[in-house]
Amino acid sequence: MAPSPALRCCKRALNWIPVLFINLVVAWSYYAYVVELCVYTIPINAERISYLVIFHAFLAIFIWSYWKTIWSKPASPSIAFALPRAEKELYEKEQRAEMQQEILKRVAKNLPIYTRTAGGAIRYCDFCQLIKPDRCHHCSTCEMCVLKMDHHCPWVNNCVGFSNYKFFVLFLAYATLYCVVICATVVQYFIKFWTKELPDTHAKFHILFLFFVAALFFISIVSLFSYHLWLVGKNRTTIEAFRAPVFANGPDKNGFSLGFKRNLVEVFGDQAKNWIFPVFSSQGDGHSFVTRLVHIDPEQVNSILQQNGKIPANGEPNPCVLVNSAPHTEDSSKETADVSQTVAVTMDSEP
Repeated sequence: MAPSPALRCCKRALNWIPVLFINLVVAWSYYAYVVELCVYTIPINAERISYLVIFHAFLAIFIWSYWKTIWSKPASPSIAFALPRAEKELYEKEQRAEMQQEILKRVAKNLPIYTRTAGGAIRYCDFCQLIKPDRCHHCSTCEMCVLKMDHHCPWVNNCVGFSNYKFFVLFLAYATLYCVVICATVVQYFIKFWTKELPDTHAKFHILFLFFVAALFFISIVSLFSYHLWLVGKNRTTIEAFRAPVFANGPDKNGFSLGFKRNLVEVFGDQAKNWIFPVFSSQGDGHSFVTRLVHIDPEQVNSILQQNGKIPANGEPNPCVLVNSAPHTEDSSKETADVSQTVAVTMDSEP
């Protein structure tokens, strides 16, 4: 039984509490740093001005990336992954699971889908009523399927996935630097208040507490940031780190890894000048991904793309579609010696 509209509204309101908490902490840190430290405590104008400039620069980029993570709508699968009307009617009427799978397999043949469930079945979402693209998962909180879903983060009240994963990583990076800036500039006055070199004033509590809070947040955020840098380097999501994606040859946690450089480019884009800014530059469309584990004949790829209207009948690809040779590792080369060519399909467009 679905929850009532009033209950769902209350649930959505409660989900904003962690976001409100973070914003209140940031607002208090701004007051403590700008007013209590820079205005009332620092005696030298040159030091005060330099601290204010550095602080506001890091605060601005931190807030920018944080709010981009919050307000970027999670990307959901396109209508191409929904069952056609005839197949949908057959699927809903059919009671036998094996026949339902046959229906899904017929539809999936025309889609660039290479991952399966742990039991080898086509991944289908009964809530959204669509075949799940590779790396896509249903979020019960957002009540939708999310492309390249990493996790649902309560601190941003949003799903972290294809549309905002770069923003999330930058948010962690700039939150870490924000805490470093505060600790590095506050520490000398923290020591002076602690050792009573400075008289007890109303600023003492704010300075001492500001240093402790920034240090604690730094310890917690830097560990999470390091973990996600590792995930970027391995081209994995948090879900895939705990449960390896399953391909035709079985589960493989490195199935989407293309080497550190290409993994980095997939998230941050091929223009290094855009890496440090929270603007969307991730590669692909979130529906299909290059993988070293998909072994199909190139003519079969062209046939699939022609059926979906991705390339014309003469076999020349459209500019928005790339057919890439997947990189081979030494082990995978041995396993695929009898395969003529290894290819994967990606579509280069923003969500």
